Amino acid sequence: MPISERAQQLLAARTPFVHATVVRAQQPTSSRAGDEAILLADGTIEGFVGGHCAQNSVRKAAMGALQAGESVLLRVLPDGDVHFPEAPGACVVVNPCLSGGSLEIFLTPQLPAPLVRIYGATPIADALNQVCELLGYDVRRETDRADTSAVVIASHGGPEAELIRAALDNGVAYIGLVASKVRGASILNGLELTDAERARIHTPVGLDIGAKTPAEIAVSIAAELIAALRSNGGR
Repeated sequence: MPISERAQQLLAARTPFVHATVVRAQQPTSSRAGDEAILLADGTIEGFVGGHCAQNSVRKAAMGALQAGESVLLRVLPDGDVHFPEAPGACVVVNPCLSGGSLEIFLTPQLPAPLVRIYGATPIADALNQVCELLGYDVRRETDRADTSAVVIASHGGPEAELIRAALDNGVAYIGLVASKVRGASILNGLELTDAERARIHTPVGLDIGAKTPAEIAVSIAAELIAALRSNGGR
């Protein structure tokens, strides 16, 4: 399977990985500029960016890039030729192989976008859908809650308490309920929440920016959502 096709498959499955591309290769390395590979979180390498000696260095650097969520240029140089100082965005390692040669490999982590589930067929829900898509979030309108970063309930009725409890039980970090203070408090009072659970629920939802229209309310919710996700590591 071509690397590009495999990458799209992993993105669709929301599987984190690192895309490695050889940008410079100096003989007698076994790889060539343009060679590429995908590295999974368990260290599996799919593709080719160098022989066994280089693979260990690539794997270690890729796991670091995946954890940090930042791209890095990996320079694999023969012993005695480490003349490139390490700098932000670059990492230098020594190739222990006797064959020599040097490589520069660009490692790009591909992390799934925050998954936001929006409940309700209302103008606020529709507007929030558009804003979240503009932010690059993965927006879903169905009921499955697996692997969810945030849930926003904008149905103005229906099984709101059940949706909140299900989101809490699934470990969702941000739960927003579109409701007035009185109605929101009434719903939460019936849930017998712990303090930790209550801290994850936002109602009235959104930052207080004086929002009136559905679009303005959606912006206020998105702003609060951004703050919550960033404080929670971005996911």
